[in-house]
Amino acid sequence: MHKPINFVLIGRAGCGKGTQAKLLGEHFGNLYYISSGSLFRKLAGQDTEMGHHIKELIEGGGLPFDDIATTLWMHEIAFNVKEGQGIIMDGMPRRLQEAKDLDDFLDYLDRKKSTMVILLNISRKEAFDRLTKRRICKNCGQIIPWVGDYKSLQACDKCGGDLEERADDIPQAINNRLDYFDKDVSKVIKYFKKKKRLIKINGEQAIEKVFQDILDEVRKKNDNY
Repeated sequence: MHKPINFVLIGRAGCGKGTQAKLLGEHFGNLYYISSGSLFRKLAGQDTEMGHHIKELIEGGGLPFDDIATTLWMHEIAFNVKEGQGIIMDGMPRRLQEAKDLDDFLDYLDRKKSTMVILLNISRKEAFDRLTKRRICKNCGQIIPWVGDYKSLQACDKCGGDLEERADDIPQAINNRLDYFDKDVSKVIKYFKKKKRLIKINGEQAIEKVFQDILDEVRKKNDNY
């Protein structure tokens, strides 16, 4: 049985993972979207001890320990992804052990060979600039990136809601996330690069060009596309 294409999108905060995930979903149609950030924000909204703890970590630009992240996305895949349905993983894995766990899990599902690991590469300076200017819809929660035509939006292009800055997009929290990327996510990148499975895309191009580069890589690596 032909396995569907899965996408693992990695990159600094603000690199456009969510935007490219949306475009991939629209293009391929049958992809289940998983965002580690969304899973944590959902958990942070729960009136539980863990929810309160996660909320404090997120607002400070921190990250919970490995097992929580791994448990959340494994649960999401196990209970929602159907046979024949591809997966878009946005912002995960972020730690070396999580990358190994993801590989083992995909191998168990016989999806490892059909998974494309894509690094949307932007500089730290570019990431900081985008994160201090991006906005979020107060109504539906969609993140509005500070790139291309999105810069001129006065209201959410999805629901028309008002836009505001994200609570965790303050300089100290942003720098904490960027420091984490340089210290820990870089190990994930090296892991996939060593295995010759990392696809590096210039994320500082126009949104449409980034997406086209991703599709070109899909065509190179998938005969059935």
